[in-house]
Amino acid sequence: MRGVIVTPMALHIFDTRTAQLREFTPVVPGRASVYVCGATVQSVPHIGHLRSGVAFDILRNWLEYSGYDVWFIRNVTDIDDKIITKAAEHDRPWWEWAATHERAFAWAYEVLGVRPPSLEPRATGHVPQMIEYMQRIIDNGHGYAADGNVYCTPTTIADYGELSGQKLDQLDQGESKGTGKRDPRDFTMWKASKPGEPSWPTPWGQGRPGWHLECSAMATTYLGSEFDIHGGGMDLKFPHHENEIAQAHAAGDNFANYWMHNGWVTLAGEKMSKSLGNVLSVENLLHLVRPVELRYYLGSAHYRSMLEYSEATLADAAQGYRRIEAFVHHFPKQQPTTVTDEFAAAMDDDVAVPKALAVIHNTVRAGNTALQQGEHELAEKLAGQVRAMMAILGVDPLAQPWSDTDSGANAATQQALDVLISAELQRRSEARANKDWATADAVRDRLQQAGITVTDTADGPTWTIER
Repeated sequence: MRGVIVTPMALHIFDTRTAQLREFTPVVPGRASVYVCGATVQSVPHIGHLRSGVAFDILRNWLEYSGYDVWFIRNVTDIDDKIITKAAEHDRPWWEWAATHERAFAWAYEVLGVRPPSLEPRATGHVPQMIEYMQRIIDNGHGYAADGNVYCTPTTIADYGELSGQKLDQLDQGESKGTGKRDPRDFTMWKASKPGEPSWPTPWGQGRPGWHLECSAMATTYLGSEFDIHGGGMDLKFPHHENEIAQAHAAGDNFANYWMHNGWVTLAGEKMSKSLGNVLSVENLLHLVRPVELRYYLGSAHYRSMLEYSEATLADAAQGYRRIEAFVHHFPKQQPTTVTDEFAAAMDDDVAVPKALAVIHNTVRAGNTALQQGEHELAEKLAGQVRAMMAILGVDPLAQPWSDTDSGANAATQQALDVLISAELQRRSEARANKDWATADAVRDRLQQAGITVTDTADGPTWTIER
């Protein structure tokens, strides 16, 4: 996917820490180093989890297309309070519970076309690095051990709170008091061993890592003491990411230069709860739309905005994807070419996917107009551009995994259905305009009998197949 593009604007990223749009300047010229907080494998993946995976996959694609050698690390948190609690509730070993759900996440990433990272480190595989990291923090005067626990002291770190806006005089880490903690504002890097819990030996006694320590150690192990981009969900800003920064600076590392946070998937304006997460699991939603359509939907909003879920918005997104798909299937042998300048400008503007999608849909409309006017060569050229732009978003209909035999057959069927149903909807619209309600109702009823639901929107009628 790597290429060379020339645009009047270089990539600019909204850096959460400075709250500014900043031009991307990598630590190492020509290389982009990215660390993304991956799954805490305590439960089955839902679309709230996968939105982050899709958003940063798109970023990775754009960086590669722009010519960068991308080092992309996405971790797995496989030891955590929640994992231990959930496993105990189900009378299963913590390691088996974690491994089971890690496989579920791997399946969900794969089915939605989220590429594997350059490396996917597990927390449990990096205890030696964590011990070394804590020792550096203690040696630098920013941490201490007490009763087998190890704590970091935010009050000794000059820039604490710059990411999240937390004030030391109002700080609440959301932790239990912990034995030996000198100040309630201190946070736990290492937890002393408890009966029945997993533990590892350290100079301060048996125990297990704290959540924040895991990522600081893994990020710097693979990307170095200073790297380019750290990403994750907006709910991780505090305490997780703020405390990652604190640990890194306490250890003497510069850490990440840019911080990117994706918004939540919401339902009725609220973040998805655990119960809704089960309802909106990836597996369940694949009964409503194809995997490529679900990915298109999850990537369609700006990564920093909230994505309000409803079946109607999911269906609208699927319909929008089908219109693009139907156009490029007119030219199955046309390869992706280059993206348009307008698309590049949108992506360079903090990965503005909604603007980029508007460019794609405009290009599709121009292509369909060219087809209708017999300008086949122009339409084919535009199809190449559409494929290139859709590839950046990870949803090129003619590329793997969407071009496999079964999905290809489904796409062809979908295209044929779209042509036939669009003709029926046009007939219904004309009947309604002429106040021929009998014909309009007959068309609607016939489609409903075939399992096709018609929804009237401000942009015209859309259709979905009941599954």
